[in-house]
Amino acid sequence: MAFIVIAVRLKASQKPTNARKILIPPLGMSTGFLMFVVPQTHVPWLFAALAFLVGLLFAYPLIATSRMFVEGEDVYLKRSPAFILVLLGLLVLRMVLHTYVEQYVSIPQTGALFFILAFGMLLPWRIAMFREYRKLSRNMEVEPATSLRESEG
Repeated sequence: MAFIVIAVRLKASQKPTNARKILIPPLGMSTGFLMFVVPQTHVPWLFAALAFLVGLLFAYPLIATSRMFVEGEDVYLKRSPAFILVLLGLLVLRMVLHTYVEQYVSIPQTGALFFILAFGMLLPWRIAMFREYRKLSRNMEVEPATSLRESEG
């Protein structure tokens, strides 16, 4: 599965991005919180908070290896060559953590904690991407107007 995700992410970077493509994944993933309707997935708040904080830490390498650039009138996501290594490293780290956490909580609770971790990783990464996208989009809107005013003067 991890290799499929990496292949899809690399292929997606060949197409222009937009706000919708950036924001839909965390919105879609947020529906997974419905799992907490089932009592077997309930975890202590402290565990959930720690899982989210670990996700925030895991988000940093993703943010650091993802940059956007403008080509023509489109914004593209450019990943550094380290992006694949970061994803693989995070996968290995999550697998090791999974084995450790599974000793202390049930399998449904382990799944719930790792869902929270993944959401904690995805959300800040996508917010950072969206902020950079908005900044580049605004610059694209301002530049043509500026060059028009300069040519009139």
